[in-house]
Formats: sequence, structure tokens, C-alpha cells
Amino acid sequence: MGFVARIKWVVFPLSLLPLANLVSKAVNNNLGPDPANALTHGLGEWALIFLLLSLSISPARRITGIGRLIRFRRMLGLFSLFYAILHLMAYLAFMLAWQWQTLLEDLYKRSYIVVGAFALSILIALGVTSTKKMMRRLGKQWSQLHRLVYVAAILAVVHFLWLVKSDYTEPLIYGSILMLLLTLRLHKVKRLPFLNR
Repeated sequence: MGFVARIKWVVFPLSLLPLANLVSKAVNNNLGPDPANALTHGLGEWALIFLLLSLSISPARRITGIGRLIRFRRMLGLFSLFYAILHLMAYLAFMLAWQWQTLLEDLYKRSYIVVGAFALSILIALGVTSTKKMMRRLGKQWSQLHRLVYVAAILAVVHFLWLVKSDYTEPLIYGSILMLLLTLRLHKVKRLPFLNR
């Protein structure tokens, strides 16, 4: 087993720890006065965290010169999709009790739901086309399609920002991180000089 494969076997279970932590808190009634909202919010926040982590891989590879980092980008992106789908499932199950009519009303009345739905749709499209087979089939179009990940990240931050009602600290922090990552993408960062030694 190669070095990258061994590291992936570490990253994979670590990426499941947030889910295990949320489930443990839910089972032990430690999610606060509104457990349904806390669980739904927690899953959505981890979806955004993993999305930002996946976007940080390319600049980190350029800065450090460690080319093998790129092999973790797809895994982190798929974990973002995984937590985003769980976020949706928790919302449908615990917030709406599977009342599809209520979902349609929310889509009509609540802008943050619409924005979140668009972000999730993009992540699903990227997840479905993330395999090597789809890369070969789509050719140059694959790169163009997967640039939409930045659109999904922007929509996810807006979704979070519009969702909160009072304390905007967290969404603004994530938004600042995203702005930094977008800036690094627009201005190709170079490997740090001291890493060349």
C-alpha cells in the first residue's frame, strides 16, 4: 500500500468523526433545547467545512510543492456532498416531518432554501462526474463543469448567512476563508521560498 493510500485510510475515518459526534450528542440528548435544528445545522456546517477544505487543496499544493495533496481533493469534495445530503435529509425528516407540501412552500417563501438547493444540485452534479471514467468522457468540459464548485461554495456561504437570524460571526468567517481561496485562485500563488531548501 502506497503512502497516499495509507494516509487516505486515516483521513476517511477522521472525516466521519463529526457525524459520529453529532449522532452521539443526539442519542445522549446533548444537542441543546432544539436538537432537530442543532443536528441539521451541524451537518450543513460540516458540509461547508469539507467544501472549503477541498478548495484549499490546490493552493496548498502550489505553496508546498507537495503534488500528492491533489489526491485528497476528490475525497474531501465527496465528504462535502455526503454531509450536504445528510443536512437535507435531517431538514426533511426532523424539521418538515417529510411534508413535501411544506418543502414546496419553503422553496417559495424562503430564499435561503432556494440558494441551498442550487448549491446542493451543483455538488451532486460534481459528485456524479468525479470519477476517472467521467473525466475521460467529458474531456475539456469536465474542467469547466468542476469550476462550478466555487459557485456552490459561494451559494453555500450565502445560504448560511441568510439562514442565521442574529449572530453572523460563523458565516462571515467561512465567507472570509472562501474569499481568500478565490483570491489565491485568481492570483496563482507560488511555492514558498523557504520550502525550496
